[in-house]
Amino acid sequence: MTDESLTPRRIADLHLDQVAAHNPLTAAWLGLDHGDDRLPDLSPDGFAADADLARSTLRTLDAAAPSHDPAEQICARLLRERLTAELALHDTGENYRQLRTVGAHVEQVRTIFSFMPTATDADWAAVAGRMRTIEGALDGYRATLTEGMNRGLLAAPRQVTGVISQLTDWTGEATGPHEGGGAGWFAGFVASGADARMRPELDEAARQATRAVAGFRDWLRGTYLPAAAGTPDAVGRERYLHAARHSTGAQLDPDDVYGWAWEEFHRTLGEMRAEAERVLPGAPLLETLHHLEKHGHAVTGETAVRDWLQQLMDEAITALDGRHFDLSGPLRKIESHIAPAGSTSGPYYQGPSLDFSRPGRTFFPTLGQDTFPTWQLVSIWYHEGVPGHHLQLARWAAVADRLSRYQVSEGTVSANIEGWALYAERFMDELGFFADPERRLGFLDGQMLRTIRVIVDIGMHLELPVPADSGFHPGERWTPALATEFLATYNGSPAARRTNEINRYLGWPGQAIGYKLGERAWLAGRAAAKRRHGAAFDLKTWHMKALSQGSLGLDDLLDQLAAL
Repeated sequence: MTDESLTPRRIADLHLDQVAAHNPLTAAWLGLDHGDDRLPDLSPDGFAADADLARSTLRTLDAAAPSHDPAEQICARLLRERLTAELALHDTGENYRQLRTVGAHVEQVRTIFSFMPTATDADWAAVAGRMRTIEGALDGYRATLTEGMNRGLLAAPRQVTGVISQLTDWTGEATGPHEGGGAGWFAGFVASGADARMRPELDEAARQATRAVAGFRDWLRGTYLPAAAGTPDAVGRERYLHAARHSTGAQLDPDDVYGWAWEEFHRTLGEMRAEAERVLPGAPLLETLHHLEKHGHAVTGETAVRDWLQQLMDEAITALDGRHFDLSGPLRKIESHIAPAGSTSGPYYQGPSLDFSRPGRTFFPTLGQDTFPTWQLVSIWYHEGVPGHHLQLARWAAVADRLSRYQVSEGTVSANIEGWALYAERFMDELGFFADPERRLGFLDGQMLRTIRVIVDIGMHLELPVPADSGFHPGERWTPALATEFLATYNGSPAARRTNEINRYLGWPGQAIGYKLGERAWLAGRAAAKRRHGAAFDLKTWHMKALSQGSLGLDDLLDQLAAL
């Protein structure tokens, strides 16, 4: 027996409501947690509850009456694919060993504060309450990791040491030549805006939070890290396919993708060499990239670089609005921020709440530096801001009532989002925004980085050989050391970022390939739509329709874009 009122979109939103009720991070992201002082349940029971909810929703979806509405069918496919992908990771025990420097479960206990309102005393009271619960949340995750140790499911040592370093940054303790120590992130968050009347309570809550983080960090160092010794970095084919499906929404042939990425590598390398000749005639490519890092245009100071990035986004909005996109209303609001210490080493974006009470925000990690070359930053900020992540995710929030809230929030697919942002970089190149050779080489260097990601992410985890015609260690099998050398040879990233990049790929298998695969789908979908419409094709109209679809996995994205 079926309930005809339970359409796929209704089921998806009921699922989102249940997720938000269970997981306060989701509620905070959506802007629904006013006054809530809970933290996500990172214990084994918490992850089991997530899986039970996914199974329950799938049963409801199976029992629903079939729909002939294409919009309902799209939502049903997305919901089913996302939930089955999540369950595949859960059922193979990935939650028991998930420690990594980007997108880690443990990061939730800090990230949630960046979504919280802080305008009133009641808001700050919730902040204090949430800081006091950090110890319990970390105790729950310690129990999860302990169960993983008992089952022989452990993270590789390089991931553990990376998380230990990040947690040390959170506490404010000195960790390197550029870190002077301090009261820690939680104390800094409180000091950033709390009223003096509430400071004693908040300062004590921040101290409790900092002690809890230090205690968890010390447990990782003293107990977990020795147990993890000998755990390999590579995850192997089976785990890789599960992880890649979760990040791409597609059933991939990694060997085929690996071969395609090498074709992209050689094509991009040719473009880079030609552009480098405009910057430093006669010099080798790598010398030109190093020259730009040392002698190209740069901005000095955290405040100056934050303001420079804000201006870059504001200028892009002015140039693109009305011509290539509709950037009216709240889509025009985006804020540039400096990332807090202990964040990921790369720039990132946080989307707005569904009601836009919290705007979209970009974050730039300074990593202890004070001078910031800009030759790469222009393209990166088109990726993170406008017309990249902000335009897509803010547009999704604006049309949530026409789709389902699930399709624009919990149901997002990484490769779709990163693919759009990389398409946005290329689109700006098509429009001539990289006429300056330094900036265009920065764009191409970013394209090369994303191409290298595909090669080494698949290559390291599947331990594939380097092709005979590669021009780089032919026949050798990929290792982290070889991948680091590959990055150093063909990409202009500094040494510290190269290390962080390799650690990221090893800790989050299958995610980094989504940038180029997603871009490929967006470009192919646009080309197919253009062929379909012929002379009547209007790019602005296609862009806004494409950005109003909500989330899609790559298995569905190309067909949907082509049909617009």
